[in-house]
Amino acid sequence: MRKGPKINFIRDRFIYIGLYLIVTALGVGFMLLEKAHQPGRDDMGSIPYFIILSSFLLISCLIFDYLRQRRYYAQLRGALERSDELQATIIVQSSITSEQRMITFLLEQQYNAYMNELHNYRRQQEMQNHFVMQWVHQMKTPLSVIDLLAQEMIGHKYSKPVDMKQLSLSVQEETERMTSGLEMMLYTARLNKFEIDLHLRTTALHDLIRSVINAHKRLCIRYSIFPSIDGEMWIETDEKWMTFVLNQFVSNAIKYSKSKSGNKTLKFWLKDNRMGGGILKVTDEGIGIADYDLPRIFDAFFTGENGRMAGESTGMGLYLAKEVCTRLGHGLSVTSVLGKGTTFTITFENSGIHMIHN
Repeated sequence: MRKGPKINFIRDRFIYIGLYLIVTALGVGFMLLEKAHQPGRDDMGSIPYFIILSSFLLISCLIFDYLRQRRYYAQLRGALERSDELQATIIVQSSITSEQRMITFLLEQQYNAYMNELHNYRRQQEMQNHFVMQWVHQMKTPLSVIDLLAQEMIGHKYSKPVDMKQLSLSVQEETERMTSGLEMMLYTARLNKFEIDLHLRTTALHDLIRSVINAHKRLCIRYSIFPSIDGEMWIETDEKWMTFVLNQFVSNAIKYSKSKSGNKTLKFWLKDNRMGGGILKVTDEGIGIADYDLPRIFDAFFTGENGRMAGESTGMGLYLAKEVCTRLGHGLSVTSVLGKGTTFTITFENSGIHMIHN
């Protein structure tokens, strides 16, 4: 194609030109044989006319065919000259033959698929950058608190044992916030390679919940939150990813319950459907979620009114929980009553895991 459209056009039609030469030669040969069998006939003068007429028809057809496809070849040449640009594949639009139209359609589909992939990649990159900025901003708060506590400790502001204990608890709480933030960052990075980091097996969900509660035991005691587990259930899931999801529920329950006075409950209710599936409901007695925020709480970076009030939300925890449940083949939904509490429901479908295998 680099040699020019005319040369390429002629080269692609060598087979037709060759066929013309063969047919013309056969026609002339038959005329000569006819002359040899009938020596009295004097019609040899028709041979040059036959050759001229057939050549004229061939050249006319080639010119006509080239003229109607000239624009297509020009566009194709332009696309080749700009082949390092994204728009090069959609330059070719003047298709004439069925074969050219199929190639144009294929190029358009490939271009659209590539652009969709590029758009998804850019969106993912933007989300990653936005999350990192929010995460860094969130990490500055516990660091500032720890730095302030350290300065007060150096200044001997805390001399009594009870004050030192309170100081230790405050430092521990801030370090736990940092640990939680680091964990979320780690799981966000792992989510891109979810299939590689997946280990499905039958898991005792009630034991998993118990371990998550124990990990948050100190904060639950501090803020008078009393967890309870009702029922037992064995389901096929990934223990590590499910632990991450449960951690989001418990940490949210603590975050949005601690401002309420008095004792609060955090109930885990499990129901096995005896067919490899079941339902897990997690109900807290926190501040609840407003109706107008509820449809968007699983959107990335959505903090809502509660997040703005608490000032500790990146808007990624529930988004990641939803993503993880979806990729595991589990359903995740939420209901809430403002001022009374929130219930998260995970539906475990037996067929969901098989979809992942497929």
